[in-house]
Amino acid sequence: MRKMGWFLAAFGLMVLSACVTINVYFPAAEAQEAAREFVEKVIGDEMPGGQPPAPVPQQDGGGMALLSFFISSAHAQIPDITIRTPAIQAIQARMADRFQSQLAPHFDKGALGFGRDGLVVVRDAGSLGLKDRAAVNQAVADDNRDRAAVYREIAVANGHPEWEQQIRETFARQWVSSARAGWWYQDAGGAWKQK
Repeated sequence: MRKMGWFLAAFGLMVLSACVTINVYFPAAEAQEAAREFVEKVIGDEMPGGQPPAPVPQQDGGGMALLSFFISSAHAQIPDITIRTPAIQAIQARMADRFQSQLAPHFDKGALGFGRDGLVVVRDAGSLGLKDRAAVNQAVADDNRDRAAVYREIAVANGHPEWEQQIRETFARQWVSSARAGWWYQDAGGAWKQK
């Protein structure tokens, strides 16, 4: 009977600790899926190699069934990263318009690249015509301002402003992952590489 008491006490502690930690960790897989969805809408439909994006496996939540018996569903939900607020969608629409009309041609020429910090960088100003430089620099500045705003807004919209840096890092990886062949990006050490 003593063993049963210890088992119940240990199980109770496990359930209590689950209540404390379920919503504390950064949901990296969900953030990656949100970043993929956001970035692909900004860059456009054309994917590297002409292939459609690979489907992301859905979590079944089956492991939570027993736990949900003891914990209300509000606390036992699988985390989700929200990117569908009016503010985020407005930023996304501006970025998509700007990317297609002003930035994409300069990515294609190699003048622009994705920085390791999730921002757009003028990589080769010499490949820009003199008449284009001011407009491209302004478009890059506007886009980077929107990028910083969207990383912050996603963190705040999800109730975790402290996640901003992790969201920025997740998006930085996704910009590179979604880049078309021939586009430039910075690796973790800051060196330029061509996809």
